[in-house]
Amino acid sequence: MRRVCLTLPTHRACPGTIRAVAEEAAHGARHFGVEVHLLILDSSAPPVLAEHRRTVAALPRVPGVTVHHLDEAAQRSFLRETIVRSGAPEPERLLGLMLPSRVSYGACTNRAFLFAEALGCASTHRRDSDSRYQHLDGEPVFPLHHELTALGRPAAEVAGLVSRSRLDPASAHRPVALVGGSFVGEMSVDVEEIHRLDPLVYEDVIGLSVPDGHPEIWRGNLIAEAFRGAGTAAFTGDLTTLTTVSPTRVDMCNIALAREVYGRVPLPPATDTIGSDYFLLHLVHDALLPGVLHNRHIVNFHTDERRSDSGFLAYQLRFAKFLLSAPHLHSVYAGTRAAGDSLLDTGGGLRASAVAALVRESTRLDPLESAERLDVVDRSYRKLGGRYAEAADFLAARRERLVDEVREDMAEFALLIDSWADLVHEAASGGVA
Repeated sequence: MRRVCLTLPTHRACPGTIRAVAEEAAHGARHFGVEVHLLILDSSAPPVLAEHRRTVAALPRVPGVTVHHLDEAAQRSFLRETIVRSGAPEPERLLGLMLPSRVSYGACTNRAFLFAEALGCASTHRRDSDSRYQHLDGEPVFPLHHELTALGRPAAEVAGLVSRSRLDPASAHRPVALVGGSFVGEMSVDVEEIHRLDPLVYEDVIGLSVPDGHPEIWRGNLIAEAFRGAGTAAFTGDLTTLTTVSPTRVDMCNIALAREVYGRVPLPPATDTIGSDYFLLHLVHDALLPGVLHNRHIVNFHTDERRSDSGFLAYQLRFAKFLLSAPHLHSVYAGTRAAGDSLLDTGGGLRASAVAALVRESTRLDPLESAERLDVVDRSYRKLGGRYAEAADFLAARRERLVDEVREDMAEFALLIDSWADLVHEAASGGVA
């Protein structure tokens, strides 16, 4: 029986989301006859972790669904054993990249990938703790439905199952590697506030995320569409497109990847950096691998913590590191776009060595560009005043460290890519206790 991993990484209270994702797992098992492993990777504080344990214990038992709720101690034990068995150099350093003490969107998903391998799953389907499902006629609209319909099947077969196809016929023989949708509802609360306070400042700051060299009209469109997901329109019916999926059209709370993708290349384990977990979406797109874009968008919302002063500063740090890392990532993406499907080996899998080489090359960029980006953020935030001026002070006190960190993040990512194949092999052969 086909096994799939539906994963929910979390570090905050989300009992409602746990129950909702469990319903999605049950939908997948009932309608597709698959074995769904619901994997909750929990880094929450003890009181929240205890609440989650009670929530999981109260979930109804569903044939075909197995729930794994793992705290950080259990995750660390599995990772340590896997790393040691792999024989990789610097095992403690690797463990730190897989389970860092700070928030890492890439690392939490990398852990899910290894657990999915250990569970014998053919794909990983990721959701987030701050999301809900849309409804139609009183019933939840689950993205898993489209993911299980298309993922892993030859694109030529899937062409008859979607609303429309925009895929180059040259890729029709390849299996669907990615299925994804976006979110509807609130855009990022802090970014929205910047736009409301001063649209020109918003353009200056968000413009730092756009690669250099884009024509001005394209640049303006990218800035206008950034952080907005699929807007606010309610779901009224399915629309699916077979295509090479643009990373700007999907969100990591609503994504599924075939193991042939993440079994070759992991995500950047950068800490305190939003957007770092979108790396594989760029690889899939640039390697011309087929995907399905759907409109079962997830409803975005923000927890109370995100609206607090501490939550604001935490986001500003992660946002700043995202802007600082952009030149490094854009350098890699320029290389992957130029490589196209030469990123694939003769078996159609991603060539990890080619990706690692591009990542290493990006560490040679002049750090002055990152420093100049911080200058733009500093000027812009001081113009906004209030808590943004306080955020400017917060970032200025960490200026040199942040510039150094983004370069080191890329170097450590290359190290992880080098060891990834061995980690995946050992996870698959060792299983989960």
